[in-house]
Amino acid sequence: MIEEKDERRDVSFDEDQLIRWLIDENIDEFRKDFLSMHAYDQAKFYVKVGPDIRKIMYHFLSPEEMAEIYEAIELDDEEIEYFIKEMDPNYAAKMLSYMYTDDVVDVLTELDEDDRDSFLELMDEEMAEEITELMGYEKYTAGSLMTTEYVSIQENSTVRSAMNVLRREAPNAETIYYVFVVDENHRLTGVISLRDLIVAEEDTLIRDIMNERVVYAKVTDDQEKIAQIFKDYNFLAFPVVDEDLVLQGIITVDDIIDVMDEEASDDYSKLAGISDIDDIDAGPFKAAKQRLPWLVMLLFLGMITASLMGQFEATLEKVALLALFIPLISGTSGNSGTQALAVVVRGIATGEIDEKSKLKMIFREMGTGLITGIACGLIVVLVVFLWKHSLMIGMLVGTAICCSIFVATIAGSFIPLLIHKIGIDPAVASGPFITTLNDITSILIYLGLATMLLGQL
Repeated sequence: MIEEKDERRDVSFDEDQLIRWLIDENIDEFRKDFLSMHAYDQAKFYVKVGPDIRKIMYHFLSPEEMAEIYEAIELDDEEIEYFIKEMDPNYAAKMLSYMYTDDVVDVLTELDEDDRDSFLELMDEEMAEEITELMGYEKYTAGSLMTTEYVSIQENSTVRSAMNVLRREAPNAETIYYVFVVDENHRLTGVISLRDLIVAEEDTLIRDIMNERVVYAKVTDDQEKIAQIFKDYNFLAFPVVDEDLVLQGIITVDDIIDVMDEEASDDYSKLAGISDIDDIDAGPFKAAKQRLPWLVMLLFLGMITASLMGQFEATLEKVALLALFIPLISGTSGNSGTQALAVVVRGIATGEIDEKSKLKMIFREMGTGLITGIACGLIVVLVVFLWKHSLMIGMLVGTAICCSIFVATIAGSFIPLLIHKIGIDPAVASGPFITTLNDITSILIYLGLATMLLGQL
Protein backbone atom coordinates (compact mmCIF):
# COMPACT_ATOMS: atom_id res chain seq x y z
CA MET A 1 0.00 0.00 0.00
CA ILE A 2 2.83 2.41 0.92
CA GLU A 3 4.74 1.59 -2.26
CA GLU A 4 1.69 2.37 -4.40
CA LYS A 5 1.28 5.73 -2.65
CA ASP A 6 4.94 6.62 -3.18
CA GLU A 7 4.73 5.63 -6.84
CA ARG A 8 1.74 7.92 -7.41
CA ARG A 9 3.53 10.74 -5.65
CA ASP A 10 6.61 10.34 -7.87
CA VAL A 11 4.47 10.54 -11.01
CA SER A 12 2.71 13.69 -9.75
CA PHE A 13 6.06 15.44 -9.32
CA ASP A 14 7.32 14.57 -12.83
CA GLU A 15 7.75 18.13 -14.10
CA ASP A 16 8.84 17.05 -17.60
CA GLN A 17 5.69 14.98 -18.00
CA LEU A 18 3.51 17.87 -16.85
CA ILE A 19 5.17 20.15 -19.38
CA ARG A 20 4.67 17.60 -22.17
CA TRP A 21 0.97 17.35 -21.34
CA LEU A 22 0.70 21.12 -21.46
CA ILE A 23 2.47 21.34 -24.83
CA ASP A 24 0.35 18.49 -26.22
CA GLU A 25 -2.76 20.18 -24.77
CA ASN A 26 -3.64 17.01 -22.87
CA ILE A 27 -5.80 18.85 -20.37
CA ASP A 28 -7.30 15.80 -18.63
CA GLU A 29 -3.99 14.15 -17.76
CA PHE A 30 -2.41 17.46 -16.74
CA ARG A 31 -5.28 18.44 -14.44
CA LYS A 32 -5.47 14.97 -12.87
CA ASP A 33 -1.84 14.97 -11.74
CA PHE A 34 -1.28 18.68 -11.25
CA LEU A 35 -4.31 19.19 -9.03
CA SER A 36 -3.31 16.19 -6.90
CA MET A 37 -0.09 17.98 -5.98
CA HIS A 38 0.27 20.14 -2.88
CA ALA A 39 -0.33 23.84 -3.51
CA TYR A 40 3.29 24.63 -2.62
CA ASP A 41 4.57 22.19 -5.25
CA GLN A 42 2.11 23.60 -7.77
CA ALA A 43 3.48 27.07 -7.02
CA LYS A 44 7.09 25.90 -7.47
CA PHE A 45 6.21 24.39 -10.85
CA TYR A 46 4.35 27.55 -11.91
CA VAL A 47 7.30 29.80 -11.03
CA LYS A 48 9.89 27.51 -12.65
CA VAL A 49 8.34 27.13 -16.11
CA GLY A 50 8.58 29.83 -18.77
CA PRO A 51 5.89 32.34 -19.80
CA ASP A 52 4.76 30.25 -22.79
CA ILE A 53 3.99 27.27 -20.54
CA ARG A 54 2.30 29.49 -17.96
CA LYS A 55 -0.01 30.93 -20.60
CA ILE A 56 -1.20 27.41 -21.39
CA MET A 57 -1.77 26.83 -17.69
CA TYR A 58 -4.12 29.82 -17.59
CA HIS A 59 -6.31 28.03 -20.15
CA PHE A 60 -6.14 24.70 -18.30
CA LEU A 61 -6.80 26.04 -14.79
CA SER A 62 -9.72 28.10 -13.54
CA PRO A 63 -9.13 31.45 -11.74
CA GLU A 64 -10.16 29.76 -8.50
CA GLU A 65 -7.55 27.00 -8.95
CA MET A 66 -4.91 29.58 -9.84
CA ALA A 67 -5.83 31.53 -6.69
CA GLU A 68 -4.80 28.53 -4.57
CA ILE A 69 -1.41 28.59 -6.26
CA TYR A 70 -0.98 32.29 -5.51
CA GLU A 71 -1.92 31.69 -1.88
CA ALA A 72 1.15 29.45 -1.60
CA ILE A 73 3.48 31.31 -3.94
CA GLU A 74 6.66 33.06 -2.82
CA LEU A 75 7.66 35.85 -5.18
CA ASP A 76 9.62 39.04 -4.99
CA ASP A 77 8.17 42.40 -6.05
CA GLU A 78 9.26 42.30 -9.70
CA GLU A 79 8.09 38.70 -10.26
CA ILE A 80 4.59 39.39 -8.92
CA GLU A 81 4.13 42.32 -11.27
CA TYR A 82 5.52 40.34 -14.21
CA PHE A 83 3.32 37.27 -13.65
CA ILE A 84 0.13 39.24 -13.08
CA LYS A 85 0.65 41.30 -16.22
CA GLU A 86 1.11 38.21 -18.42
CA MET A 87 -2.43 37.10 -17.52
CA ASP A 88 -5.59 38.29 -19.22
CA PRO A 89 -6.86 41.19 -17.00
CA ASN A 90 -10.29 39.62 -16.51
CA TYR A 91 -8.72 36.26 -15.60
CA ALA A 92 -6.36 37.98 -13.14
CA ALA A 93 -9.19 39.96 -11.55
CA LYS A 94 -11.29 36.81 -11.07
CA MET A 95 -8.29 35.01 -9.60
CA LEU A 96 -7.70 37.83 -7.11
CA SER A 97 -11.37 37.77 -6.10
CA TYR A 98 -10.97 34.14 -4.97
CA MET A 99 -7.96 34.95 -2.76
CA TYR A 100 -8.06 36.08 0.86
CA THR A 101 -8.06 39.85 1.16
CA ASP A 102 -4.69 40.11 2.93
CA ASP A 103 -3.04 38.11 0.14
CA VAL A 104 -4.73 40.26 -2.51
CA VAL A 105 -3.36 43.34 -0.79
CA ASP A 106 0.14 41.83 -0.86
CA VAL A 107 -0.15 41.28 -4.63
CA LEU A 108 -1.75 44.62 -5.54
CA THR A 109 0.72 46.59 -3.41
CA GLU A 110 3.48 45.51 -5.79
CA LEU A 111 1.69 46.92 -8.86
CA ASP A 112 1.74 50.52 -10.01
CA GLU A 113 -1.28 52.67 -9.24
CA ASP A 114 -2.88 52.49 -12.70
CA ASP A 115 -2.72 48.67 -12.86
CA ARG A 116 -3.99 48.43 -9.30
CA ASP A 117 -6.99 50.65 -10.05
CA SER A 118 -7.84 48.72 -13.21
CA PHE A 119 -7.93 45.41 -11.34
CA LEU A 120 -10.06 46.88 -8.56
CA GLU A 121 -12.57 48.12 -11.13
CA LEU A 122 -12.91 44.59 -12.53
CA MET A 123 -13.49 43.05 -9.09
CA ASP A 124 -16.64 42.82 -7.00
CA GLU A 125 -17.47 46.25 -5.55
CA GLU A 126 -17.69 45.06 -1.94
CA MET A 127 -14.38 43.20 -2.09
CA ALA A 128 -12.71 46.13 -3.88
CA GLU A 129 -13.79 48.41 -1.01
CA GLU A 130 -12.36 46.03 1.60
CA ILE A 131 -9.07 45.78 -0.27
CA THR A 132 -8.84 49.54 -0.70
CA GLU A 133 -9.45 50.00 3.03
CA LEU A 134 -6.75 47.47 3.93
CA MET A 135 -4.29 49.10 1.56
CA GLY A 136 -4.85 52.36 3.40
CA TYR A 137 -3.12 51.09 6.52
CA GLU A 138 0.52 51.94 7.03
CA LYS A 139 2.95 49.27 5.86
CA TYR A 140 4.40 46.89 8.47
CA THR A 141 1.48 47.42 10.86
CA ALA A 142 -1.21 45.04 12.10
CA GLY A 143 -3.74 46.72 9.82
CA SER A 144 -1.68 45.96 6.73
CA LEU A 145 -1.30 42.30 7.76
CA MET A 146 -4.85 41.44 8.77
CA THR A 147 -7.54 39.73 6.74
CA THR A 148 -11.25 40.43 6.94
CA GLU A 149 -12.25 36.79 6.32
CA TYR A 150 -12.95 35.65 9.85
CA VAL A 151 -15.90 34.32 11.88
CA SER A 152 -17.44 36.42 14.66
CA ILE A 153 -20.53 35.70 16.74
CA GLN A 154 -22.68 37.73 19.10
CA GLU A 155 -22.07 37.20 22.81
CA ASN A 156 -25.79 36.84 23.53
CA SER A 157 -26.28 34.02 21.01
CA THR A 158 -26.50 30.32 21.85
CA VAL A 159 -24.07 27.61 20.87
CA ARG A 160 -26.67 26.26 18.42
CA SER A 161 -26.96 29.58 16.55
CA ALA A 162 -23.18 30.06 16.73
CA MET A 163 -22.62 26.70 15.03
CA ASN A 164 -25.07 27.70 12.31
CA VAL A 165 -23.10 30.91 11.75
CA LEU A 166 -19.88 28.90 11.68
CA ARG A 167 -21.22 26.45 9.07
CA ARG A 168 -22.36 29.34 6.92
CA GLU A 169 -19.21 31.45 7.20
CA ALA A 170 -16.53 28.73 7.39
CA PRO A 171 -16.09 28.22 3.61
CA ASN A 172 -14.99 31.85 3.21
CA ALA A 173 -13.03 32.20 6.47
CA GLU A 174 -9.26 31.94 6.51
CA THR A 175 -9.37 30.04 9.81
CA ILE A 176 -12.14 28.75 12.09
CA TYR A 177 -10.11 27.37 14.99
CA TYR A 178 -10.80 30.56 16.91
CA VAL A 179 -14.21 32.26 16.83
CA PHE A 180 -14.22 35.85 18.07
CA VAL A 181 -17.10 37.15 20.17
CA VAL A 182 -18.47 40.68 19.79
CA ASP A 183 -21.24 42.77 21.33
CA GLU A 184 -24.05 44.56 19.48
CA ASN A 185 -21.60 47.32 18.45
CA HIS A 186 -19.12 44.76 17.09
CA ARG A 187 -16.67 45.47 19.90
CA LEU A 188 -14.43 42.54 20.79
CA THR A 189 -15.54 40.99 24.08
CA GLY A 190 -14.16 37.45 24.02
CA VAL A 191 -12.92 34.45 22.10
CA ILE A 192 -13.99 30.83 21.99
CA SER A 193 -12.24 27.86 20.42
CA LEU A 194 -13.85 25.50 17.96
CA ARG A 195 -13.34 22.67 20.47
CA ASP A 196 -15.32 24.52 23.16
CA LEU A 197 -18.16 25.11 20.72
CA ILE A 198 -18.30 21.45 19.75
CA VAL A 199 -18.40 20.09 23.31
CA ALA A 200 -20.78 22.71 24.75
CA GLU A 201 -24.51 22.17 25.17
CA GLU A 202 -26.52 23.68 22.31
CA ASP A 203 -28.61 25.96 24.55
CA THR A 204 -25.60 27.42 26.37
CA LEU A 205 -25.07 31.17 25.90
CA ILE A 206 -21.76 32.13 24.30
CA ARG A 207 -21.06 34.75 26.96
CA ASP A 208 -21.11 32.01 29.62
CA ILE A 209 -18.37 29.91 28.02
CA MET A 210 -16.24 32.45 26.14
CA ASN A 211 -12.81 33.52 27.32
CA GLU A 212 -13.01 37.22 28.19
CA ARG A 213 -9.25 37.68 28.56
CA VAL A 214 -8.51 38.25 24.89
CA VAL A 215 -5.06 39.21 23.67
CA TYR A 216 -5.46 41.59 20.74
CA ALA A 217 -3.57 44.12 18.65
CA LYS A 218 -4.41 47.65 17.53
CA VAL A 219 -4.41 48.32 13.79
CA THR A 220 -1.40 50.63 14.26
CA ASP A 221 0.78 48.13 16.15
CA ASP A 222 4.11 47.24 14.54
CA GLN A 223 4.44 43.83 12.91
CA GLU A 224 7.47 42.94 15.08
CA LYS A 225 5.29 43.32 18.17
CA ILE A 226 2.65 41.06 16.61
CA ALA A 227 5.26 38.43 15.72
CA GLN A 228 6.51 38.42 19.31
CA ILE A 229 2.97 37.90 20.65
CA PHE A 230 2.44 34.95 18.29
CA LYS A 231 5.74 33.47 19.49
CA ASP A 232 4.94 33.99 23.18
CA TYR A 233 1.36 32.67 23.10
CA ASN A 234 1.58 30.11 20.26
CA PHE A 235 -1.51 31.55 18.61
CA LEU A 236 -2.95 30.35 15.29
CA ALA A 237 -4.89 33.57 14.80
CA PHE A 238 -4.99 36.96 16.45
CA PRO A 239 -7.73 39.67 16.53
CA VAL A 240 -7.08 43.24 15.43
CA VAL A 241 -9.19 46.12 16.74
CA ASP A 242 -9.39 49.89 16.34
CA GLU A 243 -9.16 52.49 19.11
CA ASP A 244 -12.74 51.72 20.20
CA LEU A 245 -12.03 47.96 20.39
CA VAL A 246 -14.21 47.34 17.33
CA LEU A 247 -13.06 44.14 15.63
CA GLN A 248 -11.47 44.97 12.27
CA GLY A 249 -9.88 41.69 11.22
CA ILE A 250 -7.54 38.88 12.20
CA ILE A 251 -3.91 37.98 11.57
CA THR A 252 -3.12 34.32 10.91
CA VAL A 253 0.03 32.42 11.76
CA ASP A 254 1.05 31.88 8.12
CA ASP A 255 1.31 35.64 7.64
CA ILE A 256 3.36 35.99 10.82
CA ILE A 257 5.81 33.32 9.66
CA ASP A 258 6.42 35.47 6.58
CA VAL A 259 6.93 38.50 8.85
CA MET A 260 9.44 36.62 11.01
CA ASP A 261 11.37 35.58 7.93
CA GLU A 262 11.29 39.13 6.60
CA GLU A 263 12.41 40.65 9.91
CA ALA A 264 15.21 38.09 10.32
CA SER A 265 16.48 38.83 6.81
CA ASP A 266 16.24 42.57 7.45
CA ASP A 267 18.19 42.35 10.73
CA TYR A 268 20.79 40.08 9.17
CA SER A 269 21.31 42.49 6.27
CA LYS A 270 21.77 45.40 8.68
CA LEU A 271 24.23 43.43 10.78
CA ALA A 272 26.11 42.65 7.58
CA GLY A 273 26.17 46.34 6.66
CA ILE A 274 24.03 46.15 3.51
CA SER A 275 20.66 47.73 2.76
CA ASP A 276 18.96 44.45 1.92
CA ILE A 277 19.79 40.79 1.45
CA ASP A 278 21.00 40.27 -2.10
CA ASP A 279 18.73 38.30 -4.36
CA ILE A 280 20.85 35.54 -5.90
CA ASP A 281 19.17 36.27 -9.23
CA ALA A 282 20.03 39.98 -9.08
CA GLY A 283 22.70 41.29 -11.44
CA PRO A 284 26.07 42.59 -10.25
CA PHE A 285 25.05 46.25 -10.75
CA LYS A 286 21.96 45.87 -8.54
CA ALA A 287 23.97 44.06 -5.86
CA ALA A 288 26.70 46.70 -6.00
CA LYS A 289 24.10 49.47 -5.71
CA GLN A 290 22.82 47.92 -2.48
CA ARG A 291 26.25 47.46 -0.93
CA LEU A 292 28.16 50.53 -2.14
CA PRO A 293 26.63 53.21 0.14
CA TRP A 294 27.55 51.26 3.25
CA LEU A 295 31.02 50.46 1.99
CA VAL A 296 31.71 54.11 1.13
CA MET A 297 30.52 55.19 4.58
CA LEU A 298 32.72 52.58 6.24
CA LEU A 299 35.59 53.62 3.98
CA PHE A 300 35.53 57.14 5.42
CA LEU A 301 35.32 55.73 8.94
CA GLY A 302 38.34 53.63 8.09
CA MET A 303 40.19 56.83 7.21
CA ILE A 304 39.97 57.77 10.88
CA THR A 305 41.80 54.57 11.76
CA ALA A 306 44.50 55.33 9.19
CA SER A 307 44.93 58.90 10.47
CA LEU A 308 45.24 57.63 14.04
CA MET A 309 48.02 55.28 13.03
CA GLY A 310 49.74 58.25 11.43
CA GLN A 311 49.84 59.96 14.84
CA PHE A 312 51.93 57.08 16.15
CA GLU A 313 54.30 56.96 13.18
CA ALA A 314 57.31 57.77 15.35
CA THR A 315 56.54 54.92 17.72
CA LEU A 316 56.18 52.44 14.86
CA GLU A 317 59.45 53.63 13.28
CA LYS A 318 61.38 53.00 16.49
CA VAL A 319 59.82 49.59 17.18
CA ALA A 320 58.74 48.21 13.79
CA LEU A 321 57.79 44.91 15.44
CA LEU A 322 54.70 46.62 16.91
CA ALA A 323 53.04 46.87 13.49
CA LEU A 324 53.03 43.08 13.23
CA PHE A 325 50.37 42.76 15.96
CA ILE A 326 47.97 45.52 14.88
CA PRO A 327 45.76 43.19 12.74
CA LEU A 328 45.71 40.66 15.60
CA ILE A 329 44.52 43.20 18.18
CA SER A 330 41.97 44.98 15.98
CA GLY A 331 40.62 41.71 14.59
CA THR A 332 40.19 40.08 18.00
CA SER A 333 38.49 43.12 19.51
CA GLY A 334 36.22 43.41 16.46
CA ASN A 335 35.16 39.79 16.78
CA SER A 336 34.45 40.23 20.49
CA GLY A 337 32.34 43.34 19.85
CA THR A 338 30.37 41.62 17.10
CA GLN A 339 29.63 38.67 19.39
CA ALA A 340 28.21 41.00 22.06
CA LEU A 341 26.26 42.92 19.40
CA ALA A 342 24.66 39.73 18.05
CA VAL A 343 23.60 38.60 21.55
CA VAL A 344 22.02 41.97 22.42
CA VAL A 345 20.27 42.53 19.06
CA ARG A 346 18.81 39.02 19.24
CA GLY A 347 17.69 39.62 22.84
CA ILE A 348 15.95 42.86 21.87
CA ALA A 349 14.30 41.27 18.83
CA THR A 350 12.96 38.30 20.80
CA GLY A 351 11.87 40.38 23.79
CA GLU A 352 14.29 38.63 26.17
CA ILE A 353 15.87 41.99 27.03
CA ASP A 354 13.48 44.51 28.59
CA GLU A 355 13.94 47.69 30.62
CA LYS A 356 14.61 45.75 33.83
CA SER A 357 17.21 43.42 32.34
CA LYS A 358 19.23 45.98 30.31
CA LEU A 359 21.57 46.89 33.17
CA LYS A 360 21.98 43.21 34.04
CA MET A 361 22.90 42.48 30.41
CA ILE A 362 25.54 45.23 30.35
CA PHE A 363 27.15 44.00 33.59
CA ARG A 364 27.09 40.43 32.29
CA GLU A 365 28.83 41.49 29.08
CA MET A 366 31.37 43.51 31.08
CA GLY A 367 32.19 40.41 33.09
CA THR A 368 32.34 38.30 29.96
CA GLY A 369 34.63 40.82 28.28
CA LEU A 370 36.93 40.95 31.28
CA ILE A 371 37.23 37.16 31.55
CA THR A 372 37.76 36.59 27.81
CA GLY A 373 40.15 39.55 27.65
CA ILE A 374 42.33 38.25 30.47
CA ALA A 375 42.34 34.73 29.00
CA CYS A 376 43.28 35.93 25.49
CA GLY A 377 45.85 38.35 26.93
CA LEU A 378 47.65 35.63 28.90
CA ILE A 379 47.72 33.36 25.87
CA VAL A 380 49.19 36.15 23.72
CA VAL A 381 51.85 36.98 26.32
CA LEU A 382 53.01 33.35 26.28
CA VAL A 383 52.91 33.01 22.49
CA VAL A 384 54.78 36.30 21.80
CA PHE A 385 57.41 35.49 24.43
CA LEU A 386 58.09 32.06 22.92
CA TRP A 387 57.95 33.47 19.36
CA LYS A 388 59.87 36.76 19.65
CA HIS A 389 61.69 36.11 22.96
CA SER A 390 60.53 39.45 24.34
CA LEU A 391 58.53 39.44 27.56
CA MET A 392 57.97 43.21 27.39
CA ILE A 393 56.48 43.07 23.87
CA GLY A 394 54.38 40.09 24.92
CA MET A 395 53.03 41.92 27.98
CA LEU A 396 52.29 45.01 25.87
CA VAL A 397 50.36 43.06 23.23
CA GLY A 398 48.60 40.94 25.86
CA THR A 399 47.53 43.99 27.87
CA ALA A 400 46.32 45.75 24.72
CA ILE A 401 44.25 42.73 23.67
CA CYS A 402 42.79 42.38 27.16
CA CYS A 403 41.75 46.04 27.30
CA SER A 404 40.52 46.08 23.67
CA ILE A 405 38.31 43.01 24.15
CA PHE A 406 36.86 44.50 27.36
CA VAL A 407 36.05 47.84 25.68
CA ALA A 408 34.76 46.17 22.50
CA THR A 409 32.40 43.92 24.44
CA ILE A 410 30.96 46.90 26.33
CA ALA A 411 30.54 48.84 23.07
CA GLY A 412 28.91 45.87 21.34
CA SER A 413 26.30 45.57 24.10
CA PHE A 414 25.78 49.22 25.05
CA ILE A 415 25.45 50.80 21.57
CA PRO A 416 22.46 48.74 20.36
CA LEU A 417 20.72 49.24 23.74
CA LEU A 418 21.25 53.00 23.45
CA ILE A 419 20.00 53.09 19.88
CA HIS A 420 16.94 51.02 20.84
CA LYS A 421 16.27 53.41 23.74
CA ILE A 422 15.98 56.40 21.38
CA GLY A 423 13.59 54.52 19.13
CA ILE A 424 15.88 53.38 16.29
CA ASP A 425 16.21 49.80 15.06
CA PRO A 426 19.23 48.42 16.98
CA ALA A 427 20.25 46.32 13.99
CA VAL A 428 21.57 49.50 12.34
CA ALA A 429 24.39 49.27 14.87
CA SER A 430 25.70 46.72 12.43
CA GLY A 431 28.77 44.54 12.62
CA PRO A 432 30.91 46.70 10.30
CA PHE A 433 30.24 49.82 12.39
CA ILE A 434 31.11 48.04 15.62
CA THR A 435 34.21 46.59 13.99
CA THR A 436 35.33 50.01 12.72
CA LEU A 437 34.74 51.59 16.11
CA ASN A 438 36.70 48.83 17.79
CA ASP A 439 39.55 49.27 15.29
CA ILE A 440 39.84 52.87 16.43
CA THR A 441 39.74 52.11 20.15
CA SER A 442 42.07 49.11 19.92
CA ILE A 443 44.70 51.11 18.00
CA LEU A 444 44.44 53.96 20.51
CA ILE A 445 44.90 51.51 23.38
CA TYR A 446 47.72 49.51 21.76
CA LEU A 447 49.83 52.31 20.31
CA GLY A 448 49.06 54.59 23.25
CA LEU A 449 50.47 52.01 25.64
CA ALA A 450 53.42 51.44 23.31
CA THR A 451 54.21 55.16 23.25
CA MET A 452 54.09 55.34 27.05
CA LEU A 453 56.41 52.35 27.35
CA LEU A 454 58.62 53.24 24.40
CA GLY A 455 61.72 53.64 26.53
CA GLN A 456 61.41 50.09 27.86
CA LEU A 457 60.79 48.34 24.51
